[in-house]
Amino acid sequence: MAKYQEVVDWITKQVSSGTLSPGDKIPSENDLCVQFNISRQTVRHAIGILVQEGILTAERGSGTYVTDERVRSGERNRIAVITTYVDSYIFPKTIQGIENKLRELGYSVQLFFTNNSSIREREILSEIIEKDEVAGIILEPTRSALPTPNTDLLLKISGMRIPILFMNSYYPELSGIWDPESNRNIPHVSMNDKKCAYKAVKSLLDNGHTKIGCVLKLDDRQGFDRYSGYQEAISERGISPEDANIIWLDTEDLKREELIKDKIWARLSGCTAVFCYNDEMASMVMEILKENGIRIPDEISIVSMDDSDLAKYTRPPLDSIPHPKEKLGERAADNLIRLIHHPGFSATYEFDEEITVRGSVRAIK
Repeated sequence: MAKYQEVVDWITKQVSSGTLSPGDKIPSENDLCVQFNISRQTVRHAIGILVQEGILTAERGSGTYVTDERVRSGERNRIAVITTYVDSYIFPKTIQGIENKLRELGYSVQLFFTNNSSIREREILSEIIEKDEVAGIILEPTRSALPTPNTDLLLKISGMRIPILFMNSYYPELSGIWDPESNRNIPHVSMNDKKCAYKAVKSLLDNGHTKIGCVLKLDDRQGFDRYSGYQEAISERGISPEDANIIWLDTEDLKREELIKDKIWARLSGCTAVFCYNDEMASMVMEILKENGIRIPDEISIVSMDDSDLAKYTRPPLDSIPHPKEKLGERAADNLIRLIHHPGFSATYEFDEEITVRGSVRAIK
């Protein structure tokens, strides 16, 4: 790692953890030179990067401070937060993280829920445009694997100089559209779904499984990214994915569990393990397998993603990759506010998580 990057990472960590708060003065250049055993020029290079990203503010003759991004007098202080659902899964903690961070910075939250409907999302975006009262928008895309019919409204909002940040996923067709204020792509804060899925499937491979089925969400971008991680993991072992063992389900399918039971049971026939899109799907798959007399993990192992409360209370408890929930909400809020005050800030961030092992995977020879 380059020496200047060590300083960048250390200061960023101090700010993220709250050790250094908005308005706090960072150690002097001399102190940082001694601490990291580097030259003053290297320290200045690191500080320059953090100033450019909006994390630090340099005041001539006084020193360098953590940027105070609290709402200023006369500024708009309302942030629109648009999510798909509000239920007992991962959403409440994510919203709590957003609200805590925004309140800390002096901003208020206006919550909207789309119920995963692009029509409802359009109604919400139209209302935001008509009222023109918000300082920024955190948006969880609706059915993000599909082309959104709301591109025109999102572009109109960008043209109004209202920053937008996608949460949990992003619209692929918008990832290449330049934000007119920052000349950057519309950013997102999410999990690194491909890398995390890779780790989940690798845990099955490391336990000797080679016949691995997959149950995925068809209409969310995360489903495709997680499938990509699944493919990469098994391809590294010289295994080709069997289309017959891949199950794609959309939002409407999940409302009709009775109609998809036979499909899931037939497609997982012969598999010794299965990777599920999330804990909700994994819980459903486990019930279907049990109804057919299959013991978990003795006859089939299961690994999932999100590490929700469901993962703790299934029998057996699920091995699952954690969703950062509250931390993701805090980061989304923090990055949006930095984007408001520093339009050049690179606000995209992806969490990389490690699997929680609970006992739903059995090693085989």
